[in-house]
Amino acid sequence: MEPILSTFWTSALVVLAVGLAILLIVIYNRLVALRQNCHQGVADIDVQLRQRHDLVPNLVATVKGYAAHEKETLDAVISARSTAAQGELNSQDEAQLKIALDRLLALAEAYPELKANVNFLQLQDELSDVEDKLAAARRALNAAVSRYNTAIENFPAVLFAGLLGFRHYDFHRLDDSEKGVVDQRPQVQF
Repeated sequence: MEPILSTFWTSALVVLAVGLAILLIVIYNRLVALRQNCHQGVADIDVQLRQRHDLVPNLVATVKGYAAHEKETLDAVISARSTAAQGELNSQDEAQLKIALDRLLALAEAYPELKANVNFLQLQDELSDVEDKLAAARRALNAAVSRYNTAIENFPAVLFAGLLGFRHYDFHRLDDSEKGVVDQRPQVQF
């Protein structure tokens, strides 16, 4: 009778160990997938910021033809774009670029010919589209971060996540110049 009991407990321990191993693998793979979604969200924001940076030289060139004496504003936009393009998702540099772009777009009010320029209007629409996509990418990143952080804190993952090297991911935070503007369609009326 004793060998049967011993075999039972050995079998039970093996089944428990295999079950625990499978649970760990499932948890690990799910957390890896969620973490990758967070990395993808950051990359999507970076793509949108690069698209915005690529629009700036064309916008500046179009405005230059109509407002050549507005050199200070044009130089500020170019400088802000260069600084923002060098960094990695630096919200302060991006805020400076946004402010400089707003000043550049405001110049059109003083130049009716510029407001009517087809290239300027097209670039303005493209910039508005990029800003919309940027806002959507930021929302998607925060949703991915929320799912990832929730998964880390859920039972039974909470027991293993720290041991497996999973740490909380930070939400994308806005600086003061962006608050209240990101989720709105940019106002580019002339």
